[in-house]
Amino acid sequence: MTQNLHQMTNTELKQYISKHRNDEEEFRAALEVLMSRRDPSTQQPYPFDLADPDSEVKALLIEKLKKAE
Repeated sequence: MTQNLHQMTNTELKQYISKHRNDEEEFRAALEVLMSRRDPSTQQPYPFDLADPDSEVKALLIEKLKKAE
């Protein structure tokens, strides 16, 4: 039975995921809650979700390289 995952801290969720790594349903539910807590400003688009992955990924890389200089 799934515990109330939304009330767990991130550390507790990670421990729960580790403990239930062989139970796909429990693992997936806990991972989904953990991933929903990510900061959206640090997320990068997945290339397959882009309209033109080649040029858009190149543009993202060029932008990151310019910031690093």
